[in-house]
Amino acid sequence: MSDQTPVEKPWSGRFNEPTDAFVEAFTASVDFDQRLYRYDIEGSIAHATMLAKQEILTEAETESIIQGLIKIRQRIEQGQFNWSVALEDVHMNIESALTAEIGDAGKKLHTGRSRNDQVATDVRLYLRDEIVIISDEILRLQQALLNLAEREADTIMPGFTHLQTAQPITFGHHMMAWFEMLARDRDRLADCARRLNVSPLGAAALAGTTFPIDRHYTAELLGFDRPSENSLDSVSDRDFVIEFSAAASILMMHLSRFSEELIIWSSAQFSFITLSDSFCTGSSIMPQKKNPDVPELVRGKTGRIFGHLMGLLTLMKGQPLAYNKDNQEDKEPLFDTVDNLKGSLKVFADMMPVVSCNHQKMRQATMQGFATATDLADYLVRRGIAFRDAHEVVGKAVALCVERACDLSDLTLDELQKFSSTIGDDVFDVLTLEGSVAARNHIGGTAPDQVRQAIARGRASLA
Repeated sequence: MSDQTPVEKPWSGRFNEPTDAFVEAFTASVDFDQRLYRYDIEGSIAHATMLAKQEILTEAETESIIQGLIKIRQRIEQGQFNWSVALEDVHMNIESALTAEIGDAGKKLHTGRSRNDQVATDVRLYLRDEIVIISDEILRLQQALLNLAEREADTIMPGFTHLQTAQPITFGHHMMAWFEMLARDRDRLADCARRLNVSPLGAAALAGTTFPIDRHYTAELLGFDRPSENSLDSVSDRDFVIEFSAAASILMMHLSRFSEELIIWSSAQFSFITLSDSFCTGSSIMPQKKNPDVPELVRGKTGRIFGHLMGLLTLMKGQPLAYNKDNQEDKEPLFDTVDNLKGSLKVFADMMPVVSCNHQKMRQATMQGFATATDLADYLVRRGIAFRDAHEVVGKAVALCVERACDLSDLTLDELQKFSSTIGDDVFDVLTLEGSVAARNHIGGTAPDQVRQAIARGRASLA
């Protein structure tokens, strides 16, 4: 049966004049909320099942409703459903099609509920599923980072503070820092999913319903932990959307920082890494260019996600209880956040396994900037010199090296002993890059052995 747009809307009884054509288009949400169709139908099937259990609908009516909804879902999935702006949203489009499909039984489906609790239920179901998909993409990226860290556990690179060479670290250790950030991101999303997994269905417009519904039953059918406690809060709450957007913003901030490093490291000036051609583009005028467009675009999308968070906070800040039409504006930023977050994670998870390291360039860069200066200071402290005095000694030695344009390891023992007589010939063990990273052999340290232990713990945490 084809979908026919009715002349009258389901709520038209109160009105004497038709909706202005521009207002009709301006207030409609079906162009974007139709992506909720699966969840709308899932919620309606649960609601109808409950109405039958409570003997509000007959078994025959419920069976007709469920079969009709299944047919509508199939038509939507096959691209054979006619969405109507005149019917405003996904809910009324499906309800109208159901009535056209099965007759008067379709009009009974809305007993004991409102579009207010219906949309709140749909969005929770949608976001619950999307969080699972996003978490799986984070997991895939974490696994890629573990493999890369394991491959480069011994690769020495400069660690930076203020973007100045600070101390030698290993590339594997650096990758595990990103692993830890992503672990927190997954935790935040899991926490968000726990809080959103509450069913508003049955709260109706704002006050509940006079029908003897069983909200615990519909919550159980839809996989929610429990029904929501307050009907006013149930239909007006969008905290879960804002919380997700906040978690998404933090995650995108991490990816943006990661992108910034990949962009810098892949530049000719650094040349620490090479990004696969598959994730770069060229210039229309400069034939030599290989542009890191993927990390640049992720970095750019981060601002877009931040903007959605601020938009959602602003959307909600002035609303009185309960539902207001303003809340229609929550879906487009939410959908865009979900889409761009999934895309950013997917491209990162695909890109990181094929990143290659330029070991020689990294080593050369680590030799610049006196990366082992702190090691020399620690050496002097172990020899009984107070750290502040050791700091001054090393500072003077660095000043000499700056004057000569050489590294601390290039100074002779005699030259070093002019700064402190406590320095022995074993000092060169701590001035080597390998000695420096190996000495930081404690949990959280950059020593290759510790990196491998961190990787093992990381793998166990993902199992």
